[in-house]
Amino acid sequence: MTSINTAAPAITARREQLCTRIAFFIAGFSIAAWAPLVPYAKARVGLNDGTLGLLLLCLGVGSIIAMPLAGILAGRFGCRIVLVVSSIVICLCLPLLATLSSLPLLIAVLFVFGASMGALDCTVNIQAIIVERASGKTMMSGFHGLFSLGGIIGAGVVTGMLSVGATPLIAMWAVVAIVAIALVKASPHFLTYGSKSTGPAFVMPHGIVLFIGLLCMTVFLTEGAMLDWSAVYLSSMRNVDPAYAGLGYAVFALTMTIGRLFGDAIVRRVGANRIIVLGGLCASAGLTLATLVPAWEATLLGYALVGAGCSNIVPVLYSAIGRQTVMPENLAVPAVTTLAYGGILAGPAAIGFVAHASSLDLAFLCIAVMLLGVAVGGHRLKA
Repeated sequence: MTSINTAAPAITARREQLCTRIAFFIAGFSIAAWAPLVPYAKARVGLNDGTLGLLLLCLGVGSIIAMPLAGILAGRFGCRIVLVVSSIVICLCLPLLATLSSLPLLIAVLFVFGASMGALDCTVNIQAIIVERASGKTMMSGFHGLFSLGGIIGAGVVTGMLSVGATPLIAMWAVVAIVAIALVKASPHFLTYGSKSTGPAFVMPHGIVLFIGLLCMTVFLTEGAMLDWSAVYLSSMRNVDPAYAGLGYAVFALTMTIGRLFGDAIVRRVGANRIIVLGGLCASAGLTLATLVPAWEATLLGYALVGAGCSNIVPVLYSAIGRQTVMPENLAVPAVTTLAYGGILAGPAAIGFVAHASSLDLAFLCIAVMLLGVAVGGHRLKA
């Protein structure tokens, strides 16, 4: 009987860890499924590039608004209810995003979709911090690796179905089916609690939490730059055929995913602070290589180094949130995540402004310098 009682908590912990990974997969898979739909939505509603940019901003705004609310709801009602409800709302939104031809309705649904993604993203990180802390092991890189893997699979599934003639609606129903199966599997072992706090729904990050948020923002800004500008750079500055320009983000995403899937063992061996320092240096060197060496092969290699360097910085920083005592995690995680998402939203626009005023080379070199700042910050941070 004693052995059974001893084994039961270990089994429960393993199930919670597995289901946390599944929740990260759901988040990455769902957001990536939307990306191939963007050209279809643009054509269906008849949008120009400027209007499309404003439309896509609704997703980010919805995410940022929902994150603080998700944090306080997870603290009061538990992670499970927030994860389940947000996943269900995502499943309801995806078929609508594949079919709506009314701009006002599309704006509304995209805002709700973004809010649900923000709530899911924020809450799954709160659960990950609690689960990792209870285990006493380094797990955050592996959790985030499932998000990245889900993104690659989600984009691949939808793109593959569309390429063989499936309609966007059919592709989205396939995505909904996969998410629903994953949710049924995982939801019984989502945490029924969150960190306890009686504070307000949102608090401006301060102290060490603000420092962590600024480091996360820089890495997220780099990810946004790779997503929105890597293909542009390859086609306009390296004369790569536009059909192949997407390889830039592909190699970045691939090395980031691989780095995260093997990241827990690397973090344990190298140490959290060194991961931030070495990762910042690697990403900065990669971006510098991609910018200063005038060959497309060097640019692709540089983007691969950026992905490898950035891969484990954010997971290590989220683990540090769980160890700090300045703010409870159900307030600290939304604060940091909101600040980080601000980097994704504002970063690509700032790059465009610098590129317009000077050059895209200078814009990328500015990010390389900021990544050096991340390396310096990692040296000072008690991660």
